[in-house]
Amino acid sequence: MASIDKFNSKERFSDRVDNYKKYRPGYPDSLIEFLAARVGLSGDSAVADIGSGTGILTELLLKEGWTVYAIEPNAKMREAAETQLGAYANFSSINGSGETTGLPDQSVQLITVAQAFHWIDPVLARKEFDRILLPGGHIALLWNLRTLESPFDKGYEQIKATYGTDYHEIRKAHEPELTEFFAPAVMEVHYFRHSQQLDFEGLKGQVLSSSYMPQPGQKNYEEMMQALTTLFEENQENGEVTITYDAKLYINK
Repeated sequence: MASIDKFNSKERFSDRVDNYKKYRPGYPDSLIEFLAARVGLSGDSAVADIGSGTGILTELLLKEGWTVYAIEPNAKMREAAETQLGAYANFSSINGSGETTGLPDQSVQLITVAQAFHWIDPVLARKEFDRILLPGGHIALLWNLRTLESPFDKGYEQIKATYGTDYHEIRKAHEPELTEFFAPAVMEVHYFRHSQQLDFEGLKGQVLSSSYMPQPGQKNYEEMMQALTTLFEENQENGEVTITYDAKLYINK
């Protein structure tokens, strides 16, 4: 099991922060409720959100009243989260990574990694997670996986596959084999269905938030936008399209 380190993961989102913050999907309430019940989190519990980015998951955790350490190596994404979440008294922003969090030993009850585990070294991260977790603590790895059921789903997937520079490798990394990572603990997998409604500007921003899609002025950008416009017009209802996700959660028993 290897991370995609060759893509300079700590910097590749720097020019996409605004679109990432505005248009990336969140996570359903049912997933947060499941975590709270499974891990046994209380009001004074501490969570390390690794690869926290612009704070999409971080904010959901903060709203539960938990102390959340947002660990993010990309300066621009970290700054966006600080602007968004700075008013939360239980929020701490840390310039760190999954391999080096900067947290004290046995300081958190839960570690979350949302849409970011494939960017870190799993061997070094597991050592670091073991160090910062309290005894009996939990690791929760999450990915939002688009479903491929509707005509829009299939067309959107085709655009990503056609114009994404390293899309197939990254898409594959979103569904890793993690039994070895969680061992000797038993790993569970759970799914939480949810959806996102977007107008065309939102859909465009969602596409441009992905690190592998061409940006304005880059090769194939105009062709991609034309394909996206056609897909939107063919599938929109009342000026919006729906992207459906299965939030996939890996967690130790």
